[in-house]
Amino acid sequence: MAINNSIKVEVHFSPVQTDEMHLKDKNVVIVDVLRSSASIATAFHHGAKEIIPVNNIESAVKISGSLFSDVTLRAGERNGKMIEGFNLGNSPREYTEKIVKGKSIILMTSNGSVAMVKGRYAKNLIVAGFINLSAVVSFLKQLQSDFIIICAGKENKFCIEDAVCAGRIITQLQHEIEKELMFDDAGAAAVALHKNLGKNILKMLKMSEHGKYLSDIGFVEDLNLCAAIDSFHILPILSGNVLRVYKENSKRP
Repeated sequence: MAINNSIKVEVHFSPVQTDEMHLKDKNVVIVDVLRSSASIATAFHHGAKEIIPVNNIESAVKISGSLFSDVTLRAGERNGKMIEGFNLGNSPREYTEKIVKGKSIILMTSNGSVAMVKGRYAKNLIVAGFINLSAVVSFLKQLQSDFIIICAGKENKFCIEDAVCAGRIITQLQHEIEKELMFDDAGAAAVALHKNLGKNILKMLKMSEHGKYLSDIGFVEDLNLCAAIDSFHILPILSGNVLRVYKENSKRP
């Protein structure tokens, strides 16, 4: 609980440093700028019914096999590329209305969905990126309580783009609430990174290790989508191991 009119903020730069039981009954923000956050937000914008994050390919196959095939899609990637036998990869450009409207999507990604599964016991778990930044901050403003930001990273390593996004969330929230945000050293580092690198998000993505890799394998256009701030006012929230769109009139917080 927040005390003394302040809100405690933890930032974890990789899911590997996080014990899933530490997240139990906590408010958790999962940040995966490249590219799960953007793909999830885009899918919901185009009418996807729900998204079920899983942490391995076997689970994706098993769950999709238990659902009606005509309303279910398998989506995900390994090393940035679509998994063989899946319907979609992890490029937000693939999640068009024609393909995803009304569908249940089973999502398996190298980093983002793994972090989401790790936070399945959270009180509230939301998905954040630059693409839905204001929706995230609005929810946290409504929450007025301690929270933890988990950066999905890349292969259990630090990713600068997730850290910058975490810093942007903290900075923007502090500007919008009266309570003081009391963040840890990782949070302070994230805020500093945002201050120094957050003025040109696309430039930062292009110079990042992950951004360079995606560009090299043919996904440079995805960087533009992932860098766009507030393309959608959509907040994916986990409920019963399933992501759905949070409704602002909900009593959940």
